[in-house]
Amino acid sequence: MGIRAGLLATGLLATGLLATGLLAAGCTVGPDFVPPGSPSSASWLAGHPSPTAAETSLPVPEPIDPAWWALFNDAELTTLVNRVAASNLDVRLATIRLAQSRAQRGVVASAEFPALNTNASYTREKPSAQGIFGAFGGSSGASASGAGGGTSAGGTGAGTGGIQGISIAPFDLYQYGFDASWELDLWGRVRRSVESADASIDASAEARRDTLLNNLAELVRDYVQLRGVQADIAITEQNAGTAQETLRLTQSRADSGLTPFLDVVSARSQLTSIQAGLPQLRQQEAQLINAIGLLLGETPGVLRAELMTPKPIPPVPPRVPVGLPSELARRRPDIREAEAQLHAATADIGVAVANFYPTVTLSGSVGIQALQPKNLFNSLAGQYAFGPSLTVPIFEGGRLKSTLELRQQQQQAAALNYQKIVLQALKEVDDALTAFALEQQRHDSLVASTRDSQTALNLASQLYARGLGDYLQVLDAQRTLLSVQARATDSNTALSTDLVALYKALGGGWETTFPAQTASR
Repeated sequence: MGIRAGLLATGLLATGLLATGLLAAGCTVGPDFVPPGSPSSASWLAGHPSPTAAETSLPVPEPIDPAWWALFNDAELTTLVNRVAASNLDVRLATIRLAQSRAQRGVVASAEFPALNTNASYTREKPSAQGIFGAFGGSSGASASGAGGGTSAGGTGAGTGGIQGISIAPFDLYQYGFDASWELDLWGRVRRSVESADASIDASAEARRDTLLNNLAELVRDYVQLRGVQADIAITEQNAGTAQETLRLTQSRADSGLTPFLDVVSARSQLTSIQAGLPQLRQQEAQLINAIGLLLGETPGVLRAELMTPKPIPPVPPRVPVGLPSELARRRPDIREAEAQLHAATADIGVAVANFYPTVTLSGSVGIQALQPKNLFNSLAGQYAFGPSLTVPIFEGGRLKSTLELRQQQQQAAALNYQKIVLQALKEVDDALTAFALEQQRHDSLVASTRDSQTALNLASQLYARGLGDYLQVLDAQRTLLSVQARATDSNTALSTDLVALYKALGGGWETTFPAQTASR
């Protein structure tokens, strides 16, 4: 087998050199991807309303801190945020999808390399006397095998070039060897497929970042709202205490005949009305704790002991870095994901175009074949074959043309989707900046109104206790104060949640450490 193996090696070497030359001379058809442009505005702050109070929180065109939640200066919040990347189920699912994209890329990239297989077989074969063996006069071969003891029964057929009426004996056939095939990527079909797969990996990675960013923002928002509800509970309980004291005073004055019993009934109604708001607030508190637990992959009630103790609403910082508009496309993962999807769609056009061109495949095989096992190691039992094959698409019923049109339409849709996401991002940033500034103006007014309402209640209560005023003034002052306090607390909560929305719109920040690719815990 040494001479034939040498010939095979020489043939494969020549074939390999030919393939290298063809690949070097090949081209990559289809359009090349050009990244879209990004917003060019110089600043986010032009044209937006500005807060007026001295203690306002001002957006500034400074680099954004990836850990923007640290601006709230809340240790409990920071601890919860640090658990999102490893515990959130959506993030872990996105991690698995990223792993799937990487595996799919490996499947696509395998076409860049030759496929090599080994095989071995044994067959018991009975050739047809009217088939190829009969055409070559195979009676002597059948008799020589001695495998089936077949005998001749007839003469030579005229004009057939073979022997008619031959009974060819069954025989055993043993063989083993290797075969290889390699499709030359002359037009870049495989390269475009790998390019598309790489872009899909980028899209999956950005989708994971977007999932993490959304869950980070949702956790911070829920946490701020939880502290806001707990502040509402404290205000309600404080007002209930004030109403209880007013009821006691009213009852005492009624018992002394200094005030009508109607004032007692009104005071009691005011107290129960205030107390009626507590169950709903407690329900909101429990729901927000459970929502935070869900974001961390915990069952209901696990975080209750950790979060039930009231804490202040995380305050907004004096300065809020917002970066520059030119950074938005690089910061927002949904924009980056849309760009990667556009890249993949563009590369898919190249794959569709390459399918119109001829396909050249190199194939070869080398092996051992013998009628008896003892001859499997005989050099004369070797066989080989190699050579190229050419496939030219002639008629596909419109499949290739329709596929190309489909890929072009998908690329146009991906381009429009990118434009839409960029515009949506710009809108979200603009809306968030406006809401943050105007909410500060509203909050300043509510803080001043709260001070005035508290003063009015104190004066009305003092006049009523001295018998110089009626209870209706006290009742109106209590109701006004309770309403203004609730609105001021809600505004304080809205300030912090508006800041969360602003950083989410700006692309926020994301962790660099993600969970493992397994879904088990």
